[in-house]
Order: sequence, then structure tokens, then C-alpha cells
Amino acid sequence: MTKLELLAASALALVIANPALAQDTSAPTESQGIADIVVTAQRQAERLQDVPIAVSAFSAEALESQQIENATDLQLSLPNVTFTKTNFTSSSFTIRGIGDLCVGITCDQATAIHVNDMPLLSTRLFETEYFDLERVEVLRGPQGTLFGRNATSGVVNFITAKPDLTEFQASGSFEYGNFESYKINGMVNLPIGDTFGVRLAGYYLNRDGYTKNFYDNSRIDGRDLYAIRGSVRWEPSSSTTLDLIGYYFREKDDRSRIQNQLCNRDPTGILGCSPDKLENETTNGNSTLAALLSSTEFLRVASAASGGALGRFGLGSIYGPDVYANFAKPDGLRNVNIDFAPTYFAEEYHIMGRLQQQLGDTLSLTMTGGYTHNTVDSRTDYNLAVEAPLANNPGLLQLNALGRTGIGSPFAFLDPVRRALIPNGPAGGVCQSDADPNGVGVYGGNAIGCFGQSLDFDRSKLTTRQYAIEGHIDSQFDGMFNFLLGANYLDSETKDNSYYVNAFGLDYGTGILGAANTGGAAFFGTPFFRNESALFRLKSYGIFGEAYAEFNDRLKLTLGLRYNNDKKFVRARTTLLTDSRSQFPAVPFGSDSFSDALNYALLDFDANTPGLQEYAENRVSFDKFTGRAVLDFKITDDNLLYASYSRGYKSGGVNPPLSPIFAVPVTFGPESVDSFEIGSKNTFLDGTLRLNLTGFYYKYKDLQLSRIVARTSVNDNVSAEIYGLEAEAIVSPVRALIANLGFSYLHSKVSNDKFLGNPRDASGGRSDAVIIKDIQNASNCAVVPTTAGNVVGVNTYVAAVNTGLGLRAPVQVPGTNTTGAFSICSALAATAANPPAALRALFGVPTGALPFQVLGSGVEVNIKGNELPQAPNFKFSAGLQYTLDFENGMSLVPRIDMTYTGESYASIFNGNIDRMPGYEVINAQVQLNGEDNRWFVRAFVQNLTKNNAITGQYVTDQSSGLFTNVFTLEPRRYGLAAGFKF
Repeated sequence: MTKLELLAASALALVIANPALAQDTSAPTESQGIADIVVTAQRQAERLQDVPIAVSAFSAEALESQQIENATDLQLSLPNVTFTKTNFTSSSFTIRGIGDLCVGITCDQATAIHVNDMPLLSTRLFETEYFDLERVEVLRGPQGTLFGRNATSGVVNFITAKPDLTEFQASGSFEYGNFESYKINGMVNLPIGDTFGVRLAGYYLNRDGYTKNFYDNSRIDGRDLYAIRGSVRWEPSSSTTLDLIGYYFREKDDRSRIQNQLCNRDPTGILGCSPDKLENETTNGNSTLAALLSSTEFLRVASAASGGALGRFGLGSIYGPDVYANFAKPDGLRNVNIDFAPTYFAEEYHIMGRLQQQLGDTLSLTMTGGYTHNTVDSRTDYNLAVEAPLANNPGLLQLNALGRTGIGSPFAFLDPVRRALIPNGPAGGVCQSDADPNGVGVYGGNAIGCFGQSLDFDRSKLTTRQYAIEGHIDSQFDGMFNFLLGANYLDSETKDNSYYVNAFGLDYGTGILGAANTGGAAFFGTPFFRNESALFRLKSYGIFGEAYAEFNDRLKLTLGLRYNNDKKFVRARTTLLTDSRSQFPAVPFGSDSFSDALNYALLDFDANTPGLQEYAENRVSFDKFTGRAVLDFKITDDNLLYASYSRGYKSGGVNPPLSPIFAVPVTFGPESVDSFEIGSKNTFLDGTLRLNLTGFYYKYKDLQLSRIVARTSVNDNVSAEIYGLEAEAIVSPVRALIANLGFSYLHSKVSNDKFLGNPRDASGGRSDAVIIKDIQNASNCAVVPTTAGNVVGVNTYVAAVNTGLGLRAPVQVPGTNTTGAFSICSALAATAANPPAALRALFGVPTGALPFQVLGSGVEVNIKGNELPQAPNFKFSAGLQYTLDFENGMSLVPRIDMTYTGESYASIFNGNIDRMPGYEVINAQVQLNGEDNRWFVRAFVQNLTKNNAITGQYVTDQSSGLFTNVFTLEPRRYGLAAGFKF
């Protein structure tokens, strides 16, 4: 038994439980024991201990005492739950090994997010701070009936505080901490008469960045954000309650989507980063698309018909020093050296209402609905590095000298490129495209500016609006049978969901090639990468119901059924030297819109092209029956046993558009899970010990899994098996002392044969494969012999083809057990299929194809048996709080919380490079309360041990150099807070 397993077993033996620390941590009274918390996990108010579901709930007091201020804090105290930021201005809340492994605009979230029971499909709630909440509920496991669509892993439901109609209330607090952090919270509750009340709450947070930028000695990744919420409650009678809620959030600062990047630099440039381990290094710039499109070798091959005339204009050689060769990357995950400072803007508002109406003595109606709108727009340095200066670049000097218009100049066609990119010569700076939605960049007047070196940056943005409504009727009959019957409808629309990558090399390559092919009339658009979903529309409805049979005071059966229907429409395109119909769309210099110019350009330069549909449009629809069956038995009033079966479902979608040269499925299928669960909820020792235990088994079908192909995400489906144990405990042996304890175990694996190409290593571990970096698109393919083991032959073949292309023979690629080369995958495939006579003679093949084949996605490996990402085997936590009461009515309350999350993998390929070590987080605070808790002063520290553990990774595309973006815990924070309430 390993040390970790021994420690985990010891913790389980001691606590028997994994503490979600998720229940009310208020100290017990002498007569009541541990305080109860009421939840609505089954769409009706119930004691947490009476709900036969694995649910954790945090009251407002528990959120404050455990320093749970955001999603990062929330996951620490939950069994079998992890949370991490992800690459595209998003995050993943993983429950029991099921998270957001699907990437793309049409993907559903595995964890459903609700506010006051209303679903939010796109929200910034994972980036904001919690304030004025009544409680937070986290339901673990598929919710196939009451919460419905896409809740395959579980539900997080935020219940906001509502107006109190009985008395005036107000509270406020001010917090100051390190990183020059200021936070202000406030709330006012105003009853108006006996039936009407208003509640206003809000907060403001401003702090310096956690990350130091050595480029200009600034700090980045700061926060400047605020949110306000207004609530109105009207109770015209004892049978009617109407709540109206408005919420607004705004952030504008230098938040960085990427914490840092890691790479074991590949000196060959074939991969960019080696696949064996992560180091604090920068990718080899020669592996990137920007470097390849602007390289001497590619421009020479692209102009082979004219004797390789464009080669003289290359910005560099793929066999020479790359743009990061002399870059000094600072040590530490919170130190960077970047020349493009991040920018971040987000805005969100909700308008929602809730009507609760009693219909006589036996029925009640609940209606919930609202409108939400949010937008986010962020930019960050793409390579987290500074490229080499370009003032004396030989290719630019050639362009400046030969691209000028003049009589007899053979390169006068390059003058529009020269004027756009280096209007004042190379020494005057290179001008680069902005990430503009018109798609014309620097050639249409949309430049970000002119600089001494390339600025490599990306931009992620979207705007979403949503309508949602739900209604359900509940019965309260006196007999053994009752029911709940409901329906919901959701209409979501996302516009301009775009992801851009900008670099001077892309501007340069698209300009040179476009001008050469059109006689100086056009560039190849767009001069930057853009994956754009112009419109995504989701229409979804569900009809659901549950029947409850209480055979006696102890035994109850619940049967639920739901019909789910989802319709999706997406209009999307990818625009970098490619679109849905033509690989190289030409756009006239000076055009102010890629979209407006595209059809004209194609008609002008290709009379046989009748026009072009710029966007790919796809419609898909899915429907599914889901539900649950639960049998629960009360041994006593304080001891509950239950067993359940439930089916969860998440609809499929449409993969982002790809160039036609990459053959991948257009759509991906829905996923479903059959969940079997047993549990026990117990209160012992006169209410001073609470212990909840859960065991579960999942049979997962068609789990959606993302991989990167040609600079975009493609989603596949696999099957998986998951099982685990969870436990939560609260113990309070004396009134002043309360402890939260817990433990969870999780086992997950892919259960079917599934062969996928690992983007980090196209060889798949084979020594007889040659990894190819395609100089046309910067992707990696693999050349393998048809007879395994023919290492000499396959290397000889690649060397022979490369000789004809003016490229070099294969070399050993560090971090792999094979060789690699720059080449052209399509040329290698075509030559093998139809070899010239010289190659037939070389390999002794008189007829037919040569014994070599080209694998476009690389050598595929079987991922059967691999663990799911973000699924640590063990997790445990503990919290201890003591209340020291003084005779004058004041009290002193110290508290400490500790969580340990075990190691997990960041990728389904489960390589050593994907392994994320386990980590601990320790928080502590001490609070002095005034008489009747009218005021407080608190000192706190979060992440006491300054743990910079990595919580998530994202491997970039082969055309970006395969560097790994990493996301970490927040650093150690400490400070003082003071507040009041009355």
C-alpha cells in the first residue's frame, strides 16, 4: 500500500466520511443539536437529512465561516468535485469524474448551473464573488427528472436571499488584504407594509494582479468588478408569493485567461514542445504556423513554378534560430515576460420572477422564469513570450527594397504588402492586424499598431441571451399518493462567438502569397486565424413528472420520468487561408470587410466560381426519455437509507468548422449515463453527530471527449465506467466546538476500445514512425511502413521526397523514440501512391504503391482503461471551529479548514506529462463578534502554505507548438475585514 493509500485509508477509518463541509456550521444549541438546513433539491422545501439525494448545501453562515467566496473555494469542500479555469474564457466544474470534456459552442455543460432554480447556460457566475446568498446547493449525480437537460454530472443551484417582510435589516463590510485588495459588501432590507418588501445588495472588488510581468515591471491578472442585486417580494395573501429579482455584473480589468505556459522545448521544431515532461521553457517558434507561412522554405516551395522566387522574402529558415531562441522566461508560475498585456471585459444581467401559488388545500403551483444576457471579450498574449526584433530581418529588407513600384521591377506586385506592413521600412516597426470582426486586418486599415517585433495575441468573445420558463404543480394529498407535474422551455441565442489568433507571420504570409497569386491585387483572407460561430441557437423543452408513494411513515417510493427535446442550429466558419468552399479566398487590398469582399474577389479571379457560401450551417436535434426511481426507508426519524436508479442525458452537437483537407465528423452524438446509488443519512448522539454516506456506480455511454485538430476542437464519443464512495460528517461534542470531516474515493476508466491520435506525439510511441511537421498548415502527421519495424526504409523514403522539395532528411526528435522532419504530408502520401521510377528502383517495387502510408492524425493509440481527466481518486477535508463566549456578550471564533485533492490527469491520454500532483489547501481565520453579532472584526488567511498547484491544463494545437497552458490555485491571501449588521 502506498503512502497516499495508507493516508486515505486512515482518514476514512477516522471520519468514515468526506466532508463537503457543506452543511450549516452553526454551533448547536443545547436542545436542538446541529442546526438543520432546508433545501429545495427536489423542488420543494425539505430538511437536508430527509432528501434521498447526494446533495451538499452551504448556508450563508457556512459560506462566510469557511471563506467560500467563489467557485474555486466552493469545490475545495465538496466530495468528488474539482473546479478549474479552462482555455476559452470558461471553466469546468467536474463532479464524480464528469466535467466539460466537450469543447465548442454547441456543447452543453455537464454541470447544470441554476439561480433560484432557473437554468443559466452561459454565465459569468464562476468568475464573480458570492454575496447575499441564502444558500448554495450542489447535487451530485445525474438529475434526470426535476433538473432535466444536460445535468449528467450534477447541479449547482444558487439561492439568493429574499426580502424579509417583518423588519428592517442592513449589513455591510469592508475587507483589505495583500495585493492591495479592497472589497466592499452591503445589503439593505426594507419592508413596506405587511405584504411588500425590497432588498438591495451588492459588492465591489478591486485588487492588483497576482502575476508579475517582467517586460515592464507591471502586475497583471488583477480584478476590478462589481455586482448589484435587487429583489422584490409581494405576499398579497398567505397563499400567494411573488418574487422579482434583477441582477447586474460588470468587470473591466487585466484578468488573464492563462495563468502560465509550460514546455520542454523541442530543439528540432518538429513538435515545438517535447511530449515527455513539462518544463519552464518556451515552445520552438519554428513549429508554429506563423513561422512556417513566412519561412524561406515554404515561400520557396509555394513559388516553385517560378523557380522559388518568393524564398528570398522569408522572415527566417525553419532550420535556423527561431524567434524565441534568445528569450528569457522567468521562473515561477506567477511570473511572465510578455509584450501584450491582457484585457478583459464582462457584463451580465438577469431579470427573473418566481410565483408560488397555493391552489386550494391540496395543490400548489410554482412558476419560474426570466431573461439573461451576458457578454465577454478578452485578449491575452498567446505565447506568453517576446519574439526577436525584426528591424534587421533580411526578408523584410528584401521586401522594402524590391517591393517598391518601379519600371522594370519584377516584384512590384508586393508593393501593397510593403506599404501595409512596413510603411517606414523595417526599422520603423512592423504593422500588424488587429483581431477585427471585419476580417481584413492590416490590409483593410484595421491594424493594432506598428512595433519592433511581432505581437502574438489571441481574443475570445461572445454575446449570449436566454429566455427560460418553468412551471410545476405539486400535490399535498393526505393519502399515500402524491405527484409533481411540470414542463419547461428554454431559448438561447449566442452571437459572434469568435476566437482569434494574431501574429505578424500570419499577416506576412497571407499578404505575400495573396499578392503573388493575384498580381498584387489581393491578399489571402483573413490575415489572422478566426474560428467564428456567427450564430448558435438552442431551443429546448422538457415535460417531467414524479409520483410519490408513502407506504407508511417509514417507506417511500419515488418514480420520475422526463421527456427532453433539444434543437440546435449553428452558422460558423474558420477563416485563415480557408473557408467552407475555397481553400484560398482572395480579398482585394483595401477592402473594409472580408464578408463583403469575398464573393467579389472569387468572381473576379475565378470566372468558373459562381459564388460562395461563406458559412457552414448545420441543424441537429435530439430527444431522450430520462428519469429516476428512488426507494427510501427511515429506520428512525434520524436515520435514512435509500437506493436509487437514474438516467442522465446530454445532447450532442456540431463540431466547429475545419478545412476540407481534414476529414472529421461534422456532428457528435449525445451522451447518457445510467447511475445506481445507495446512501445513508444519519444523526446520532442526541443531534451532535451527523454522518452521510453514499456509494455509486455509473455506466456511461458516448461520453463526449474533445481533441484538437487543425487549430480547432473536434468532439468524439467514448464509453466509461465510474464508481466511488462519498461521506460527509459534522460533529459537535460540546456546544462551542464543531468539526467538519470527510473523505471520497473515485474510480473512472474508459470502458471501450477507442483509438485516437495523441496530438503531443504523432508517432503513438512507435519507433518506425516519422513525425512530419507539414509546412503548409503546421499540423503533424506520421509516415509509417506498411510492414512494422522498417525504420531504415521509412526514413529513407521521407529523405528522398524531401530532397525533391528542397527540405532536409529526418532527425531524432527529443522526448520520443523516433525521428521527424519538416515536409508536406499530402506530397508524401501522393508520392507513395504513385512513385516515380527512381523511387521504385530504390525500394525494389516494380509496380503499385510503395510500402509506406501517411496517417493524418498520427498513429492512433487505444485509450481503453485510461482514467477520465479531472477525476482524482481521493479527496478529503477537515474543518474545526471553536466559539469562545465572553460575559459581555461578545465572542471570539477561530476556525481552520484543510482540504487535500489527490492527483489526477489533465488529458485522457494519461501520459506522465498529463499527471497533475495532489495538493492541499489550508485556510484559517479568527473573528471577534460584538454583542448579538451586531458587528465583527476578522483576520483571515487563504492558501496558508502558498500552494501554486496546477488544477487544469490545456494542450494547444500542433500549429501553435504544443505548449501547455496551465491554471493554478489562487496564491496566499491574507487580510482584515470588519462589518456590521442590524
